[in-house]
Amino acid sequence: MAEDFARAVEDGLKLGKRIYMGKDRAVQPPKPLPLMERSMHFYLPSAPMVYAVISDPRIVDNPDIPSYQPHVHGRLDPPALIPLQMNGVNLDVDCYGDSAFVQVSGMWRVHCVMRSRSCDCRIAVPMGDEGSILGVEIDLPTKSYSTELIGVEESNGIQNIARPEDGQFLKPHIFTLTIPKIDGGTYISMKLHWSQKLSYNDGKFTLTVPFNFPEFVTPAIRQIPKKERIQLNVNSGIASGIVYQAVSHPFQESKRNGGHIGLLYEANVMTWSHTDLSFSYGVSSGNIFGGALLQSPSLYDIDQRDMFCICLFPGSQQGKKVFRKEVIFVVDISSSMRGRSLESTKNAINTALSKLSPEDSFNIIAFSDETFLYCTSMVLASEESIENASEWMSKEHSEGNGTNMLTPLQKAVEMLSSTPGSIPMVFLVTDGTVEDERKICEWMDKRMKNGGSLCPRIHTLGIGKFCNHHFLRMLAMLSRGEYGAACDLDTIDSQMQKLFSKGLSTVLANITIDAFDDHEQIEVYSSCIPDLSSESPLTICGRCQGSFPDTLKAKGILGDLSHVIIDLKIEKAMNISLDKQGSRLIYSQRRHGFQKINNLRRRLQS
Repeated sequence: MAEDFARAVEDGLKLGKRIYMGKDRAVQPPKPLPLMERSMHFYLPSAPMVYAVISDPRIVDNPDIPSYQPHVHGRLDPPALIPLQMNGVNLDVDCYGDSAFVQVSGMWRVHCVMRSRSCDCRIAVPMGDEGSILGVEIDLPTKSYSTELIGVEESNGIQNIARPEDGQFLKPHIFTLTIPKIDGGTYISMKLHWSQKLSYNDGKFTLTVPFNFPEFVTPAIRQIPKKERIQLNVNSGIASGIVYQAVSHPFQESKRNGGHIGLLYEANVMTWSHTDLSFSYGVSSGNIFGGALLQSPSLYDIDQRDMFCICLFPGSQQGKKVFRKEVIFVVDISSSMRGRSLESTKNAINTALSKLSPEDSFNIIAFSDETFLYCTSMVLASEESIENASEWMSKEHSEGNGTNMLTPLQKAVEMLSSTPGSIPMVFLVTDGTVEDERKICEWMDKRMKNGGSLCPRIHTLGIGKFCNHHFLRMLAMLSRGEYGAACDLDTIDSQMQKLFSKGLSTVLANITIDAFDDHEQIEVYSSCIPDLSSESPLTICGRCQGSFPDTLKAKGILGDLSHVIIDLKIEKAMNISLDKQGSRLIYSQRRHGFQKINNLRRRLQS
């Protein structure tokens, strides 16, 4: 799909050479890259973009200066995509805890279609890490469009719903949406909303927002003023004393108040930004620390219970003892995994094994209709055993069409039941679905309730669009594990490495919040609290009916198996929308379910 999109943009750039912009041209007409330098990634959007969808090349012309165009025959199938020129852009980013909420407001013009004709326009929104689209608003001179996130079952009976292909993911981080029949010369005013995660490393958050516009979206006429503006607000919540660094644009500090800072950049420019927004700030501490934020709901909120958000930060990990690890990789080798998916999985497992310490133990279980064990018991992660495991994975095992997942999971959990003094982990990798998902989840839930102090964590990775991602997320949640998705074959290795790295860097396990057990009116969005990793903070959101507890304590087990109690400071949330934090969790859960996020409704303006 991404390759087809890139080819359509390349065709659109060639077609755009037909457009005459007059003598006062400020930029040269777009030139496709030489064949030696051409790549698919060049034509994929690196910032929010809008394209004219051209099936009939005869309609391509300057709407202001009609010109003689050589006659062309036929239609384009598939259609070409001509990037529209952008006349203004504002970027507003609010960072709360480990999340960023992004809004891009821009003005684009259908500069490449005759005034008497119309075309569909396709919006492309590239997002940062774990991006989830939250909404799109489009205003035209005579009509407007907006989007809503609804389930498939809710769409029955609703009129003016867009076709499924109107809103979809081109790649896991690029969302696209098609708007029908916009006249040539029309100015399109648009607001794009999404959320994404901040990356975290040793007490430092890093934000990266795609904001690298290609040269050919700059208006060609010199007299058109071009102004870009970026407003960046950071509210660390419970942390104070923010120290920021490594900014990509020349920001000016507009406000600072404890853990809240505001930065502003605005300028008149000749060409739009050629650099992604990049920003880093530190909230480091030597020890694990955390706090809770409270907020009352707005008058327009359907749920009038108070909102809360608890954040736990891992702090600096220098000199801290980590958990000894017992790891089993459970890998789907059914026929659908054959080829690139399985090879990428094997390479990622080899990399993960190399990161284990000699005192750690591991095993590998492959499954399809049958189950294959590398060894009947756990094996120390020595260089020799890792090399032998790599050779075992490279051998051909009998591959069936079925996916018997319960048996290998039961074998793995049973094998990890006698590993005291460590944190047992199962990494499950599959691209398929099974018929006994409910049975597997019920078995895991019962196992967690009847298990010991450190039950096996099941970290799951779903590959492809046809995998049951909802089931894998639920299975990971029930076992306090992590969930990941590699919806694109190109991302299998990176997503697996990310999942392995997070799972193998646990610093606090078996986390409980004392007030949750005693307060019946508290609802937590996640039924099981996952472990705290040194790779990222932990966020727990929910609602509370009545008065919230005056004190909170978080309890857990450290890497040396000692118990720790962390006092959580409770504060009123100022300049933070806690409903956004909860929404981000809900949206991201639906994000990989592959429901059609954008069911487009049209409303006529009066």
